[in-house]
Amino acid sequence: MTERRRRVVVAGLGDTGVLTAIHLARHHDVVGVSVKPGLVSGQEVGTRMARPDAWRRDYWIPFDRFRGLDRVRIVQGRLSGLDPTSRKVTVRCADDSVVAEDYDSLVISTGVRNGFWRRPDLQSASEVDTGLRAVHDRLAGSASVAVIGGGAAAISSAANIAAVWPRKRVDLYFPGDRALPAHHPRVWEHVRGRLDEAGVGIHPGHRAVLPASVDRITADPVEWTTGQAPADAEAVVWAVGMVTPNTDWLPDEMLDDHGFVRVTDDLRVVGDEETFAEIFAVGDVAATDPLRNSARNRADRLVAHNVAASLRGERLRAYRARHRRWGSVLGVQDDGLEVFAPNGRPFRFPAWSIDSVLQPWIVRRGIYHGIRRR
Repeated sequence: MTERRRRVVVAGLGDTGVLTAIHLARHHDVVGVSVKPGLVSGQEVGTRMARPDAWRRDYWIPFDRFRGLDRVRIVQGRLSGLDPTSRKVTVRCADDSVVAEDYDSLVISTGVRNGFWRRPDLQSASEVDTGLRAVHDRLAGSASVAVIGGGAAAISSAANIAAVWPRKRVDLYFPGDRALPAHHPRVWEHVRGRLDEAGVGIHPGHRAVLPASVDRITADPVEWTTGQAPADAEAVVWAVGMVTPNTDWLPDEMLDDHGFVRVTDDLRVVGDEETFAEIFAVGDVAATDPLRNSARNRADRLVAHNVAASLRGERLRAYRARHRRWGSVLGVQDDGLEVFAPNGRPFRFPAWSIDSVLQPWIVRRGIYHGIRRR
């Protein structure tokens, strides 16, 4: 008798969720739940704002273009509840209907809200495109831009805006002595030189008074708790790292004090072993370590392995976190793509290799197991 294929629900199909679903679909019946009609990546926000057409090609990909998702049944809707006792998740769809999905195993990869580029809004493809264009047009029509924040999103925003519109006044404000505090110090030393070359004004020691909402571009003067005179700009981009986990559909006992999903070192959810059996979490939503680095460290493979092993009653593997952020900061520039190792040293993909090697072979075929042409 053929053994029944187990059903796995992957809740959230962002960068990590898509990869997890692709790995699991080889041997399980997989249902993916997403508020978007495709992968709308949270990566490379600077390119997204300044060069949306280039960003769209590699980071906004409808689900039906992923060969690895052909066996995945995708439900577009907002997750509205979890009943771990009966092993069901509920999803509210665009027409306001509610569907329930049974699971043998559940992977929570719903990510976080962050600024205007990571929002859990239920959107059509045309609404995604309209949002991309609106942000780009807003910046294109502004003579001056202030970017608030010291993380990779802020650095990428300032660098790419200055590169695309060299006549704009672009200023970067951050609270510490240096930006990129979660990276190795070498990264900021290197990236600061690139910002200087691009003409970005760099203003350390500025901690902003946050407006009521930081998920949109504003135009009011920016005031500082650190005593400096207010800063004026026609467009203010808030990249201050105020992330909120998308976990309002989950029971409180699964969450830490900040709303992130508590997990063990094998990415299983912390809690009653019987009630929360076969529930895992991965990506920015999972409280794996202070930096919540599992998405950046390709834990999609690990969680897929552990889901399968758990269903078979086998031993699970432990996730080992890195203590510094690493990877790309500025995104693709005219001279190629720089990727920083955890020790802060850069590796460059030359410009000619991006469209001939990196994207078609390493990313689309190697990482995503095949993406169809448009």
